[in-house]
This record gives sequence, C-alpha cells and structure tokens, in this order.
Amino acid sequence: MSATAIGIDRVSKVFGGKVALDEVSLTLAAGTFTVLLGPSGSGKTTLLRCLAGIERPTSGSIRLNDVVVASERGVVGPEKRNLSMVFQDYALWPHLTVERNVGYPLAGSSLSKAARTDRVAMLLSQVGIAHLKDRYPNELSGGEQQRVALARALAAEVGLVLFDEPLSNLDADRREQLRIAIATLTRESGATAVYITHDQAEAFALADNVGVLSQGRLVQFGPPETIYRQPANAFVTRFTGVSGELPVRAWSVRSSDRAQVTLGIDGSPELDATMGGGLTPGCAASVLVRPAGVTLVAPTDEGSLVGVVRDTAFTGRGYEHVVALQGGVELSKVFATNRSERGAAVGVRCEPSALFLMPTDEGLPS
Repeated sequence: MSATAIGIDRVSKVFGGKVALDEVSLTLAAGTFTVLLGPSGSGKTTLLRCLAGIERPTSGSIRLNDVVVASERGVVGPEKRNLSMVFQDYALWPHLTVERNVGYPLAGSSLSKAARTDRVAMLLSQVGIAHLKDRYPNELSGGEQQRVALARALAAEVGLVLFDEPLSNLDADRREQLRIAIATLTRESGATAVYITHDQAEAFALADNVGVLSQGRLVQFGPPETIYRQPANAFVTRFTGVSGELPVRAWSVRSSDRAQVTLGIDGSPELDATMGGGLTPGCAASVLVRPAGVTLVAPTDEGSLVGVVRDTAFTGRGYEHVVALQGGVELSKVFATNRSERGAAVGVRCEPSALFLMPTDEGLPS
C-alpha cells in the first residue's frame, strides 16, 4: 500500500445558488495527517465529500496521486479512489458481527482466508476490542462501535482515510482514548489522513497540518503551532481560542511584528502586542487575548490589568478565573496555581505573544 498525495485546485461547490466551497486549493503530501477545522457551514464537510467522491465539485479539480478524480470532464467513483471513510454515525452493518464488519473490506482481496482472519484479529487487538469480535453493533457502546469503524477503515490498507467528525458523539473520556487510537494507528498504517472537526483542541492534538475554513474559503493552512502563534486574521484567532477582547484607543508600530497599544480602559498600562493581519495605518483595532499567555498576579503588579474575579473553576493543574476589568470587559481562562475567590481584586499579566492586534471590522462569519 502506498499513501495518497492530494492536489485540490480551485475547487468550488454550489448548492442551489449557495456557495459551499469557494475556489479552495490545497496540496497534501502523502502520509500526512491533515485536519480541516471550521464552524458549521464553513465547507469542511463538503470538501471531504468531494474528496471521497460523494459530491462532485461545480468547478476545479481534485488529483489523487497522478490521477485526476474530479474535474469538469468527469469524476471517478468512490470505489476507485483507494480510500476508506470513518463516519460520525459509525455506519456499521447491523447484521454482521464485529469480526465480519472489520473483515468486510477484505472480502474481494487476494489474501487467503487465513491471512484475512489474522489481519482482522490484529486490527481488533490494536483498537482494544478483540474480546468483542462475536458481538453485533447494537450490543456495543458508541465508543466500541467507533473502534470497529476505525479497524474496518484500516483493514483494506488503502492509501487515504477520511474521518467525518468521528468523535463528536462520544463522551470526553472515550473521545480522548479514541483520539489517541486514531492518531497512532492511522500513522502506523502509513495512509494519508484527512479529518474534519469543529473542535480546536482536537484538531491541534491530531494534525500535522490544520486547514481553517470560513464561509467556504480556506483562510489559513499550516502546522498547529503556526495557526495558534501566527493566526492569519481575527476569525482564525477567535476560532482557535481567546480569553477575550480588549478595546483599543490608539496604537502605533513598535517593530516589524509588534505594536504599542493604548487600551480603551481607564487606568490601564500601555501594552506590547503582536501585529495581526489586515492592519492599516490608523484603522480601528482591538486586542484578542490568547489564554496561553495570561496569568493571575497581585493587583499591585506593575504592568498588569486590574480587575475583580467573577468566577473560578478548578481544572486539576490549577484554577482558571474569569476577571472583570473596567468598562465591562471580561477575560476568561486566566490561570493561577492558587485559587482567588469571587470578588477578590487581582491583576492580569498578558505576554505580548498572547496579544494579537487585529482590525475591529473583521468578525466571525454570519
């Protein structure tokens, strides 16, 4: 089995006059794990279905290795694309046992019966459900069913595995267990993987590269670290996690990537912030705050923002606080190893790398 390289060239898809994909272009190297991240309606599911051959692009082309599988000239069916898919709703055969569900893709292969039996047994063992091989899908929990679906997807040793939000129906503990199984087993198989989700933490944990979509457009593509530390615009910043937004009264360029910011909060110190995309001289802007660089300090700490604790949540490693600043501004997920009680006066220290100065007129899509 050889992994599949993917080339998506200016792919658009229109449903009844509504644009679901707007000239998306993307190149994915063979053997990589890519996550498409975006809110409902962003186009991620449509793009995955176009890759699978379930949907036909309105325009543009898709290439798998050296074969054009979708273009204006025609499409290649899903069964000829050397791929498998793990669905959100499991899509198991209800009349087949776990063992027979996993072995189903091997029915027409050149493997001997003994070899097929051995491969199924190995996969069931890898996903931790060998003891359930004689059960039927209705006798399994949601997490167990999704493990069956994962084993089945890997059974035929295809070059491309597509994941359609496979963890969205599971509780937190099972999500984490299965996320690890998906990450390790898919990479061990050598297949290329494309995975869609609306969960930023899930995307960052799984991906070699993340593609962020908004309103049918690919707005940023790169490693998780780049998406988080160098977001392309305010939408990407917000969607991948902020503590809050700070109003800006004035700002000036300090260096090629830093700005000096005067907040629209009386009595607040001037702050250094990272320059975001789309800024023009004199434009109205706000500061988007990443939780990773925000900590709770004493209210007398020089350079901190002063506020009052509104809420406190224990997270295991410490405490996350919601802090109300002057002017009705709130910051959430403000971390400290010690608990501060509701109503306590506190300071909030923000690292420049966690502050992104962005144009205020760039918001979340409707």
